[in-house]
Amino acid sequence: MADSEFADVRKRLSDAATLNTYRLGSLAARMIPGPLAAGAASSLGFGASVTSPSKRRMVERHLRRVNPKLRGASLRVAVQQAFDYYARYYVESFRLPTMSKAAVARPFTIDGWQRVLDGLAAGNGVILALPHLGGWEWAGRWMTDQGFKMTVVVEALDPPELFEWFAELRQELGMTVVPTGPTAGPAVLKALRSNETVCLLCDRDLDRTGVDVEFFGEHTTLPPGPATLSIRTGAPLLPVGCYFTAQYNGHHALVRPPVSTTRRGGLREDVGRVTQELARELEFLIRRAPEQWHLFQPNWPSDPGYND
Repeated sequence: MADSEFADVRKRLSDAATLNTYRLGSLAARMIPGPLAAGAASSLGFGASVTSPSKRRMVERHLRRVNPKLRGASLRVAVQQAFDYYARYYVESFRLPTMSKAAVARPFTIDGWQRVLDGLAAGNGVILALPHLGGWEWAGRWMTDQGFKMTVVVEALDPPELFEWFAELRQELGMTVVPTGPTAGPAVLKALRSNETVCLLCDRDLDRTGVDVEFFGEHTTLPPGPATLSIRTGAPLLPVGCYFTAQYNGHHALVRPPVSTTRRGGLREDVGRVTQELARELEFLIRRAPEQWHLFQPNWPSDPGYND
């Protein structure tokens, strides 16, 4: 067998193993009683942190950007919490499609919901701009249960079958899923013109070609999409954070006031200004619970592996 053929077979086997791992995890999460599933999430988080020293070091870097005072034992605890909350995110997301509306709504609270309603009343749709924080899937399920249509733009995954599986999971929650790429723009514009809600995770610039901003005291880039769409369509740009709470299955969402998108100059200048303002809002939301920030990848040029 040629080296290229061997590599192809190895990748297919690896892709299949990855997909089956998620499928089995989802099945287990749905079959295990809720309190036991919550306990399993903590065990999974501990196991992931022990076997991922490079990710631990990356999380340490990010947490100290958010709170430079974190040191020693406090930093180690916060890093472990980051892994625990990430595991909780997956376990709860896997269980969400089988939960009743009442079970989803009972432990969910929200501040600033009127801002979403006011935005929809204006008729141009609403853009919810979120960091990878807490349990945003839960908040999305709650919104669709209230009868609101939601389009979410998510990172295209490799293998493609894994993206399709996750897309089906979110579709079970009532969301329309659009992968990042050339089809995302038209799909989002269509949703906004239909006065729907669009959810954009925007604390990572996957292409490294976005808008230069200062984010937690250091320059990096963030995607221009939220600002561009808001400026062009008139849809309000609402920063949103979704947080786990101590209550069993507890979640709390915070909707911030809309970022000002009043035109002051050329489009590029205005997109840069609005994106910087959005970066400040993301900082505010993340600082409320930095250990719930699911950022395990390099996100600043100074991070090891940023240009890999």
